[in-house]
Amino acid sequence: MATIFSKIVKGEIPCYKIAEDERFFAFLDINPVMKGHTLVIPKREDDYIFHLEDDEIGAMMVFAKKVAKAIEKAVPCKRIAVAVIGLEVPHAHIHLIPISQEGDMDFKKEHVKMTPEEFVEVQKKIVANL
Repeated sequence: MATIFSKIVKGEIPCYKIAEDERFFAFLDINPVMKGHTLVIPKREDDYIFHLEDDEIGAMMVFAKKVAKAIEKAVPCKRIAVAVIGLEVPHAHIHLIPISQEGDMDFKKEHVKMTPEEFVEVQKKIVANL
């Protein structure tokens, strides 16, 4: 059975796409910890990042780095934090979260509420910086 992320990659579920290549896909998290919170996933479905091949993990981080640099230019922040939790969706993924202090990355705090228009605005700003 395909994960929600695989359905997003196939276009079966809409998303705010940031970037894509033949192996990886990045899109805005619809329940963001901070504005600009982006998920990077391999298109190949595997539920645990450390099950990926070494070259795949390396390539995924290089892809994530490009996306992170674009987020950093588009969203006011000090850094782009990286988190790999892996329990929410059974599909390997990396969280890229714009932060100005460590508490900005707290997944237990109330998440940012955004309108569809705000998502599109952030999406366009990030994509313009790729």
